[in-house]
Amino acid sequence: MSDIVNGHKPVSNEPEENFSEDVGEPVTESPSEGSGSGAGQLAGDDPVQQVAGGDPVQQVAGEVEAVEGYSRPETVAAKAWMAPAVTGLRDIAEASFGRPQPLAEIVHPPDDRVQINDTSVYPWRVHCSLEITAADSSQWIGTGWFIGPHTVMTAGHVVHIKNSGVPGRDGWVRSIRVMPGRTGSTLPYGSVISQSFRSVNGWINGGDENYDYGAIILPTDLGNTVGWLGFGVYSDADLLASTVHISGYPGDKPAGTQWYASRGIASVNSRKVFYDIDTAGGQSGSGVYRIINGQRHGVAIHAYGGAVTNSGTRIITPVFNNMVAWKA
Repeated sequence: MSDIVNGHKPVSNEPEENFSEDVGEPVTESPSEGSGSGAGQLAGDDPVQQVAGGDPVQQVAGEVEAVEGYSRPETVAAKAWMAPAVTGLRDIAEASFGRPQPLAEIVHPPDDRVQINDTSVYPWRVHCSLEITAADSSQWIGTGWFIGPHTVMTAGHVVHIKNSGVPGRDGWVRSIRVMPGRTGSTLPYGSVISQSFRSVNGWINGGDENYDYGAIILPTDLGNTVGWLGFGVYSDADLLASTVHISGYPGDKPAGTQWYASRGIASVNSRKVFYDIDTAGGQSGSGVYRIINGQRHGVAIHAYGGAVTNSGTRIITPVFNNMVAWKA
């Protein structure tokens, strides 16, 4: 138990601040759709009870995202800021692992990812394209997702590079440009540059994939406009009966475009969640979320891939506690 607690001890690139792990008994943190206009739809109108012995992925018809033909003409368009003209950047996972994360995020054929065309509405505007500048000025891409007014959740290797083998590259990154709801060259909600980051001892000092999670603290409350996902701690049985969703910014698709896929959870352990959802390098840090009564709640932070399943760092009690503290 002491190893678990020590591994999840929060660490900041601003050490003068004090971050407490003791934030009470976790259940869930609620999402917010933000003040921006427009919200995404869910498939189906009425809850459907699961048939005994049926596929748990189909347990609630209303709890999957309705993506196909996603068009909201009633949405009031936000100001059209333009994304920085930087293309061809590599996945941030390569900085720590020397290649697209091992076993990196992997597409298991057939590729069933779908592009999100209207990213200006909730929940798609919650997901952020990240342009990361490392300590050696090299630039990389990743993904993050809002969990509060000024906090973007992501992978630990997005904010702190380990074992790159390149002089001057390891350690806290220099800055991250956060672009919520980016779609190609257009930024419906602009962008914010942060130099304030969080992670935990298990990743910063140990490089342990079981602790590969972190956060970006923004100097503005942009989350009040774009909204955020909730998050919670769930039992093995609850997770194994869930459909989960990932939307992010893969590097194998046109630069700065957001792609979504969904599937049931294949397996869980005490630290990770495994799923056969197609992802690619650049999606490190994406939110792995489920939908409960029409509300979206993160259950893991996507970070790794594998020959059969991809995986994310599971939100267990100490992860939840850190997320609440970082959201404050």
